[in-house]
Amino acid sequence: MSTHAASAGCAIKPVITTKQKVVSVNGVAIPRTAIARETQNHPASKPIEAWMAAARALVVRELLLQEARRIAITPQPIEDAEGRRETDEESLVRRLIEQEVVTPEADDAACQRTYEMNRKRLRSPDLYEVRHILLAAPPGDRTARKEVRIRADAIIGALRAEPSVFDELARTVSACPSGKTGGNLGQIGPGQTVPEFERALISAPVGEVAREPIETRYGFHVVRVDRRIEGRDLPYEIAQPRIAAWLDEKVRRVAIRQYISLLAGRAEITGIALDGSTTPLVQ
Repeated sequence: MSTHAASAGCAIKPVITTKQKVVSVNGVAIPRTAIARETQNHPASKPIEAWMAAARALVVRELLLQEARRIAITPQPIEDAEGRRETDEESLVRRLIEQEVVTPEADDAACQRTYEMNRKRLRSPDLYEVRHILLAAPPGDRTARKEVRIRADAIIGALRAEPSVFDELARTVSACPSGKTGGNLGQIGPGQTVPEFERALISAPVGEVAREPIETRYGFHVVRVDRRIEGRDLPYEIAQPRIAAWLDEKVRRVAIRQYISLLAGRAEITGIALDGSTTPLVQ
């Protein structure tokens, strides 16, 4: 379950241009080799930024471990659904947070306010029943794509004049496996097609062949949206558990950040300036 393990050769070795002080927490030094290994968990534009983020994360970890041991918490590792088991140190940190960072649960009034403020986001997605004919073209071949676009325009002209032959044309010319079923993609929603295709469906007419083909990385698509099923606002009763979980997590992150700041204020930390808001526990 640990995210800190790294195979040999995978750790980033940042170039530190200035001499670094020893990083320590209450006299316990954090080895530079451990910080170097940890950098792979903190991508940054500059090596020194990755190194500093790694150092802060290990300082927070050491702070929490020291506090857990001070108040005599014992490790009780658990396993997740995939059989991954916590290390003793991970267990100590988890149990410390569970015991010491107690936060109230979101009440119904807070959930109601959040629901009213986020109605547009709390909707079921629009769904589309779509047929298409794919005319394939390599993404980097401008000449081929120009030729295919001309073919797509011709097919659109033919289908707008005689819509009944859509299925037959799909079976004959479409490069998509759906051509075997008349180009029928069934009912599709967000994430089921490539983004450029999905975006174009929003403005496509319903019940007729679109006047313009949809261009994607695969080529050009002649499209007919047979039906658009508008998304609906989620009823409060359905949205409430999701809202409550979000609010609870938001409060928990703030509480953890404050708890880390409290521990840091009582500790002697050298070699790094600690910013609790940037630690992995509250990201």
